[in-house]
Amino acid sequence: MLMVVGIAVFGPLFAPYGPTELVGVPFDIPQQDYLLGTDALGRDVLSRFLWGGRSLVWMALGATSIALVLATALGVSAAYFKGRVDEAIMRLIDLKLAFPTVVMALLFVTMFGTGKLLLVVIVGLSLTPTGARVIRGAALSVVDREFIEHSKSIGMPTHRILLSEVLPNITSPLLVEVGLRLMWAISALAGLNFLGYGVQSPEADWGLMINENRNALSIQPWAVLAPIIAIASFTIAGNIFAEGIARVVGRTEGN
Repeated sequence: MLMVVGIAVFGPLFAPYGPTELVGVPFDIPQQDYLLGTDALGRDVLSRFLWGGRSLVWMALGATSIALVLATALGVSAAYFKGRVDEAIMRLIDLKLAFPTVVMALLFVTMFGTGKLLLVVIVGLSLTPTGARVIRGAALSVVDREFIEHSKSIGMPTHRILLSEVLPNITSPLLVEVGLRLMWAISALAGLNFLGYGVQSPEADWGLMINENRNALSIQPWAVLAPIIAIASFTIAGNIFAEGIARVVGRTEGN
């Protein structure tokens, strides 16, 4: 994961050419001047690859952050307040689940046009409902315990109870959710960029690179394989990393 993030952040510093610079004929095979060959327009694949991860990484992390904050707020609130608050939040989540990410993206892109920040918000909102359900389930096992009742009885403010008593006791599922939301955020953003709803050509992006060069996969596979490998590595490694931290935290809490 750190390697992929490193490529995304520092890759442009080592790119031999600019991301839009024409250096050869289209779909030329790898050689000394361009180690991964050229793409559909004759641009250096290696350079576009080194430039293309930056947008996907920050967009994925941004969407994950939005989803996690909203999911935590909704899930913990639903579990703590119960009753009508729980019912209202769950029905709102059910309503959102009726709209797939691509449908939401199409709706908002049609209304407001394409944009990276818009896409981050859309994906973040799309990932919130499932995370909120998981966090609600984890919080339900905490909110009725004795130390929560004690905090209520001594007049501790609700926000302090949620932040200092409930949240620390659901750290493990929260960390697992970080990995899962990151995995889905990367997949959703790469897919939307592939479909042309996010990053626009000629800007370099891993999802966009797959779309631009997929028709020549048998001729010049590196133009497609390089971004696919990077996206898959980032997705899998992020999930494994978060799950590993969750296990360590779980063992520490158990002790």
